[in-house]
Amino acid sequence: MTGHDAHGQDWDRAPGEEYINGLGMGQAFALYGVGLFLAVLLTAVSFYISGTGIVWKPSIPVALVVLAIAQMGIHVVFFLHITTGPENTNNVMALGFGILIVLLIVVGSVWIMNHMNHSMLPMQQIMQMQR
Repeated sequence: MTGHDAHGQDWDRAPGEEYINGLGMGQAFALYGVGLFLAVLLTAVSFYISGTGIVWKPSIPVALVVLAIAQMGIHVVFFLHITTGPENTNNVMALGFGILIVLLIVVGSVWIMNHMNHSMLPMQQIMQMQR
């Protein structure tokens, strides 16, 4: 969907943002309903794919990751109303910063867990120190 800024230029608008800009509440609820339907549909498809043999078994994790990314996109657009419009620049930057922080925490935690045994003393030396 597109809208216009103060200078008459087009920019992207998220579903549901129209209510803020003058559309009725019924139309806004309908757009939230579309987002809810899509989110529930993607969740049901994820469960269906993982429980049946419709997808080649080694590719199930890839299919689930693709569906998860699609569902995140649904949530960002339909419920958080984050788009590329000029009014949403701070929202997009905050979302990007949040994703960066989460990635740093996850990658750092995995790295620490994988290298934890390498940095520890062998068990025999620990037992000798306690005597």
